[in-house]
Amino acid sequence: MRLDLPYRDLADAVLALHVAVVIFVGGGLLLILVGNWRRWPWVNAWWFRLVHLAAIGVVVAEAWLGIVCPLTTLEMWLRARAGGTTYGGSFIEHWLQRVLYYDAPPWVFVLAYSLFGLSVLATWWFFPPRARNRR
Repeated sequence: MRLDLPYRDLADAVLALHVAVVIFVGGGLLLILVGNWRRWPWVNAWWFRLVHLAAIGVVVAEAWLGIVCPLTTLEMWLRARAGGTTYGGSFIEHWLQRVLYYDAPPWVFVLAYSLFGLSVLATWWFFPPRARNRR
């Protein structure tokens, strides 16, 4: 039995969580726009909008402050504990990393995250969140 297996599996789980967060942040904006066009009331629920705004707010703050995402840090720590496995191992590790990580200068990410964050803020102006009607 390999001792590094639990660490690699945990690293894969963290990577999957990271991809889910990326999908939520990117897809959340799309859902807000399409949902308002289609008149889906839940896309303007306070809980959804606040969680979405907080998620992109954290991403933008990390980019501006030059902080590496804690999920990335945790994943890399787990991979190091597993013996620094590369793609010879898990399918999840290989394919999700290709989707999530790509090379570009840091300013590109700061600009992209900032513009995306401004787009999220614009949805608060054009499609403000609504409190649930209580009867």
